[in-house]
Amino acid sequence: TIVSGSRRSKRRQNLKLYNISLNNLKRRKGKVVFLVSGLLIGIATIVTLISITQSMSRDVEERLDRFGANIVMTPRSENLSLSYGGISVGGVNYETVEFMESDLVNIRDIKNRDNLGIIAPKVLGPWEIDGKRVLLMGADLQTELNLKTWWQFAGAPTGSPDELILGSETARIFNLALGDSLKLGTDLFVVSTILHPTGGPEDGIIMGDLHRFQKVLGKPGRVSMVEISAFCRGCPITEITLQIAEKFPNAKVTALKQAVMSKMQSIEMIKSFSYGVAILVIFIGSLLVFVTMMGSVNERTREIGIFRAIGFRQGHIMQIILLEAMVVGLIGGFLGYLLGNGIAWLAIPLIIQESTLSNLNLTLGGVSLILSVALSLLASLYPAVKASRMDPSSALRAL
Repeated sequence: TIVSGSRRSKRRQNLKLYNISLNNLKRRKGKVVFLVSGLLIGIATIVTLISITQSMSRDVEERLDRFGANIVMTPRSENLSLSYGGISVGGVNYETVEFMESDLVNIRDIKNRDNLGIIAPKVLGPWEIDGKRVLLMGADLQTELNLKTWWQFAGAPTGSPDELILGSETARIFNLALGDSLKLGTDLFVVSTILHPTGGPEDGIIMGDLHRFQKVLGKPGRVSMVEISAFCRGCPITEITLQIAEKFPNAKVTALKQAVMSKMQSIEMIKSFSYGVAILVIFIGSLLVFVTMMGSVNERTREIGIFRAIGFRQGHIMQIILLEAMVVGLIGGFLGYLLGNGIAWLAIPLIIQESTLSNLNLTLGGVSLILSVALSLLASLYPAVKASRMDPSSALRAL
């Protein structure tokens, strides 16, 4: 019974302290608005920056992912490459042990399959036209164009397996133009696209439909190499490479780390800038709350002296001030989160064309509330301690 009565007494006491805090906030509406505004601006700025940064990061990742494959899978060979700086001193050997196209579905079975983007298999082989050798490359033409978005070309493929894409040097050497026909073996093809000079190996190839070129080259169901685009936020590129290598023990799986590092550096620079600004805003917001709460404590000397004189302990005074800070923090965090999302919703389409704020990040909302309350409590801690240690006799002499 004694314990139960003690608990009820504590509840009533806590309720009284809570009511005192709320009444203080109601009486000082101007200062409450000032405090809430400081936190609101700080939290809104942070939420806006993080929302815009996330959208920019997503947009940068999508744009960088269009710059081609960052994993290449080729048949393992014990021979060394006899080329340097684009100059080959030995004939290129395409007679290696190649992959079965039907086995490529195993790539999608790896643990990090959700990180995989475009998978572009290719069949390669030499061909002779009018006494001149040229490299044939069979691929899914639409997938290849999606993977190599930097390519510029004349004409456009319609998706027909009878179409060819020629490199600029190939078209020049064989004097071929758009709409010309070219016979490869027993199959007749039409030139639908001519690439503009790229400075890469694409300039000297003839590209056609994967399955048609498998037939032309006498390699039904086989592929010579696979290009894979795999990137995302925090994408474990090395782990993906190892997982693919486990599925294909006879393959050499290489990650183009330079492309991945370039993507990561671009995104990290954006994040670092945003976080730096966010830290500065947090500091300014905390300083604003601290100064305002200190001023409030100094103005309430008489009130605090009366509380102490009628029996309020130091802990009670601290609870009153910190409860006020908590309420202010909750209001500031909630309104700041809403305002930040509103600003981001308006700003993102202006900063990133054809992009919008996808949805409300509830986790960010929770973090905003916690951060706002924490800032308000930390900034109010010293003023609360100072108020609790106030000498009642000195405070009452101010009456």
